[in-house]
Amino acid sequence: THRHVHPCGLGVARDVGQTPDFLLTRVAEDFSDRLSVIRRTFANGLELGSHHGVLGARLGHDHGIARLTTADTIAAARPDVTLDFERLPFAAESFDLVVSGLVLQTVNDLPGVLAQVRGCLKPDGLLLAAVTGGRTLQELRRALLEAETEVTGGVSPRVAPMIDVKDLGHLLQRAGFGLPVADSFTTKVRYSDAFHLMRDLRAMGEGNALAARLRHPTRPAVFARAAELYQAMQGEDGRIPATFEIVVLTGWAPHDSQQKPLRPGSAVNRLAEALQSAEVTLPAAGKR
Repeated sequence: THRHVHPCGLGVARDVGQTPDFLLTRVAEDFSDRLSVIRRTFANGLELGSHHGVLGARLGHDHGIARLTTADTIAAARPDVTLDFERLPFAAESFDLVVSGLVLQTVNDLPGVLAQVRGCLKPDGLLLAAVTGGRTLQELRRALLEAETEVTGGVSPRVAPMIDVKDLGHLLQRAGFGLPVADSFTTKVRYSDAFHLMRDLRAMGEGNALAARLRHPTRPAVFARAAELYQAMQGEDGRIPATFEIVVLTGWAPHDSQQKPLRPGSAVNRLAEALQSAEVTLPAAGKR
């Protein structure tokens, strides 16, 4: 199942010197809202990708998770566990909650990671994960594409491809999650210029990790032209927009208490009756 949520957080302005954790702060707010309507407590949680500390701090404060294990690939962040996201070291049914903020879009085998996460969840355990969606940085991508085409006559991959929200919902199903939902919201942030945006992306650790990226330094003329093209998109306040789409994945480890789809053919009422319309019987295949 997937659904789109109306855009929110539009028009946030970014100034030089502010922390670049604003996206994770927005994700933490969203996760807190979702957990607040779930009538249960989580005694043992896992945070995948904890080096910023924003998500765990917010959820621990709002929801009193008794034990939240932090895990990350970055040892300098001093997580409880340093790991490779694609080789989770946890035993089966170890946690009743797994949360992840804006890191799983960087893994090579997302279906495999989701399957491992489901395996380490207790029955009826919950996954809440946020990843960047397909509309993220659409303005920057367009400016870089046009600039590189003009200056060099060709293009190279500069912004990693994003997975569509529909595909992410299907991945949850493939990984064996019950009641899977993938929904999205967008946040538009305004910057003084393209270089300020790119500084923020580097500070968030969002450099170009594509294997097929350009292996030699980009000509300064490409970035200069991209900045010009981007600046042409500025609003009345003189700032340029940057779109961030956040897709939130929600799934439950299977449990007998969860709702299940009815067996095909088990309905006791006709759809035509519910819709108050006439029922038309089509001829069998091959007959007229």
